Amino acid sequence: MSPFLSDKGAIKETYKKELTENHIAFEERQHTEEKIVNSKIIIKSPGIPDKIPVLQKALANGAKIISEIEFASQFTNAKLIGITGTNGKTTTTSLTYHILKNAGFNVKVAGNIGNSFAREVAMDNDSTDYYVLEISSFQLDNIERMKLHLSVLLNITPDHLDRYETMENYIRAKLKITNLQASPDKFIYNADDPNITNYLKEIESNPDFVPFSHNKPLENGASMNQSNINLNLENDFIQFPVEEILIKGRHNRYNSMAAAIVAKALNIRKEVIRESLASYKNVEHRLEHVARIKHVDYINDSKATNVNAAWYALESMDNPAIWIAGGVDKGNDYTDLVALAAKKVKVLICLGIDNEKLVQQFSEVVPMVLETNNMKEAVEMAYKLAEKDDNVLLAPACASFDLFENYVDRGNQFKKAVLNL
Repeated sequence: MSPFLSDKGAIKETYKKELTENHIAFEERQHTEEKIVNSKIIIKSPGIPDKIPVLQKALANGAKIISEIEFASQFTNAKLIGITGTNGKTTTTSLTYHILKNAGFNVKVAGNIGNSFAREVAMDNDSTDYYVLEISSFQLDNIERMKLHLSVLLNITPDHLDRYETMENYIRAKLKITNLQASPDKFIYNADDPNITNYLKEIESNPDFVPFSHNKPLENGASMNQSNINLNLENDFIQFPVEEILIKGRHNRYNSMAAAIVAKALNIRKEVIRESLASYKNVEHRLEHVARIKHVDYINDSKATNVNAAWYALESMDNPAIWIAGGVDKGNDYTDLVALAAKKVKVLICLGIDNEKLVQQFSEVVPMVLETNNMKEAVEMAYKLAEKDDNVLLAPACASFDLFENYVDRGNQFKKAVLNL
């Protein structure tokens, strides 16, 4: 079976060189329908929905469509740790990797962070013992045989409804992370999220269920008690003071609990977990402190690409915020942000090609709402309006593709504009 790559966009020269050196045929700026329809196996980019006509024709012709993580999982004997959720995936994946690395594990991180899982497996000589994978719902859509040793579901809030059409479809896509798990495999989940707990009965596999909660004590799993995280797994109890955790905010306490459960399930010593939680710094573009200029803090949360992520960003602001938001709306409902914006936001700068929905939603609760389609101008607006001890927060609540290549490009442009003030 000969591999063939079809990309409707332009392929970067570095990738074309790599494809040529490995004798892989490819095409760019088009999809030759005949070749795709007559394929036996199609490994598609996660962002492409199954419902597009050429894939429907291929399916009707007997093709099998799988995700890249499904394909890669067939070629490694390493144990797989998969982390998903609407928000917090990157932080929790990076934190989990940080703990395992500090414990001396032979571990790699991949998936929706860093290199693809398939690339890491292809470049490996089967020496890696663990992979920590950040996994999106799009990547989970086309898995069948991939099984995780440990799976983590952080939260589920409305997102990607332009693709899934209903919240129920989106929830079920996330729950596929438990695919084929069986005890002693563990499913680690947020017990405070009704979108998870109300659907647990639909899980058809049989993992060990390990919850974590910020709101209630748990006999098994991780929970908060005053100023500590309490972790009890299989009658082995350990405690971590929250004040020692470097990454702050309620959402990061959830992320820390999930990562700590993973570490404890792998029998990593308490001291290593505690030291790792105390030394881990937040990932780039996630509540990243860029600079303090004339007593004003500039914070880059470009990775807040949905309403829930923006909520967490705003919730973490202790001082008045000038909020930069906007981009490609994915069927967003901003209702949950209204009360928080009224309390925290003094100026909203809408950054996008179409800002109408944001303007309508927040004009009556935020004292000043402005519009622009240029990052440099947005930052300059914020600079002129900011007062001592204000926060200028980039938390778009939207995808980036109207004005930027991706959230990384958006965050980098924000940082560049700030540092050029």
